[in-house]
Amino acid sequence: MTEFILVSGAFTGAHVWEDAAARLAAAGAGVHAVPLTGLGGPLGTTEAGIDLETHIADVLAVIDSVGAAAGRESREIVLVGHDYGIHPVLGAADRRAERIARIVYLDAEMPQDGVPALAAVPDQSLREQLAQCAGAGGVGGAEGADGKLPPPARDEWQRWGSTAGVPDAALDRLTALTAPQPLGTLLQPLRLTGAAAALPTTGVLCKGNGASIEMVQMRVGFGDPALQALTDPRVTFFELPTGHWPMLSCPAELAEVLLRAAAGEGHRLKPAGEGEQPTHLRPFLLDVPELPRERTGNVDLYLPDAEGPRPAVVFVHGGPLHAEARPTPRDWPTLMGYARYAAGQGTVGVTLDHRLHDVADYKRAAADVTAAVELVRAHPRVDADRVALWFFSGGAPIMADWLEAPPSWLRCLAATYPILAPLPNWGMAGSRFNPATAVAYAGALPIVLTRAGREVPEIAATVEEFLAVAKDCGADVEVVDVPHGRHGFETLDPTDESREAVHRAMRSVLAHLTA
Repeated sequence: MTEFILVSGAFTGAHVWEDAAARLAAAGAGVHAVPLTGLGGPLGTTEAGIDLETHIADVLAVIDSVGAAAGRESREIVLVGHDYGIHPVLGAADRRAERIARIVYLDAEMPQDGVPALAAVPDQSLREQLAQCAGAGGVGGAEGADGKLPPPARDEWQRWGSTAGVPDAALDRLTALTAPQPLGTLLQPLRLTGAAAALPTTGVLCKGNGASIEMVQMRVGFGDPALQALTDPRVTFFELPTGHWPMLSCPAELAEVLLRAAAGEGHRLKPAGEGEQPTHLRPFLLDVPELPRERTGNVDLYLPDAEGPRPAVVFVHGGPLHAEARPTPRDWPTLMGYARYAAGQGTVGVTLDHRLHDVADYKRAAADVTAAVELVRAHPRVDADRVALWFFSGGAPIMADWLEAPPSWLRCLAATYPILAPLPNWGMAGSRFNPATAVAYAGALPIVLTRAGREVPEIAATVEEFLAVAKDCGADVEVVDVPHGRHGFETLDPTDESREAVHRAMRSVLAHLTA
């Protein structure tokens, strides 16, 4: 049998586990919800001097007490960390690795040695504010007074994760029982020796919060070295169709998943390539002319065999992508294929590399795109008054800037299998990078949207949100459907249906450029 040690996230205490813990106990497991010092009690009881080491000590105390209990020496300990709770879980596992059978990341990040929990705070604006306070040696101001981070009000939980599925009564109780988070728990770096690195692990992903096994597999396929460890056979995954608090929204399903995780069950990821060419490096689905390119810095121009300044299409890749990923996106067959296709039709095709390496990088990636567009418009072979921008996947949030204030020379925006609103776990509520709100200001700007019928559900939801707003405001949106296509269909699904979708989208964009 198994002893589950459950560690809750920021502002919360052991009470959040009550329903799930009861179901685990009914299945015969031992259950211990850890009361972290300063959390879970009445509002305002947080004591000064509490840091991450304090919470690691709390978890260690429970591990040691389980080992001392009569008749339980042979039971396996499974540590479960939700949200912030994964940080004290990993710190404790590092010091009691011989006692731990498995670590479960419950909708949690992957903390690294030397990195504070602040790095995993989902709300980007709050994270930046606290980082500035820490860098200045103080935590003054409305946020973080007296070394505490005030807990969210009832309508502010979305800043910390999706509340999808949480009943109103449970959200009321969650809010009533919150406590201020000691800032030391967020600012003190996690220290790991690597002793627990070989322990079996399970990731439980909450799809309503923007995470899924399919999306993680896609990221692994791009070759991010930080994610390759996730393909180890000792690493398994489950997903739940709910928001960030499954212990409140679906405790029975969570308990079942935890029991299965303890038994070593779960989905295992495929290593990047696994004997075959990575999907994003497979050939483009169309035969396109092998036109030369002109490279300037991070920008490549594919010039048509035509006289005089020509219209241009700037193709903006997706992400986030690891900074060391090679080849870089402008050398991917799909982006090169689109650019050469455009050049073959008498239009300058442009690809570029931008610095979207993390969801916190949208500002600098947007600046990279703006700089590239300025470079392109200044080129002697480009008609500066006839330019289109075409965004892919996770690059699409950048198009919000161009939707909100389209310049006269921007003749068309296009997006292919785009993410058209920040996903809940990005922590970008209220961000400017939200095409689903910016489209209300697009006016008469033509928009060509290629929609994959077998899209990742979390991404498909952002497309539908965008289209609903576009319909309400009368935006000029043409939808090109690929009913059987997946995200990245140009290399994953090189069918006649996919080819026709690319032809149709390209014809439409070029028509707007020459109208």
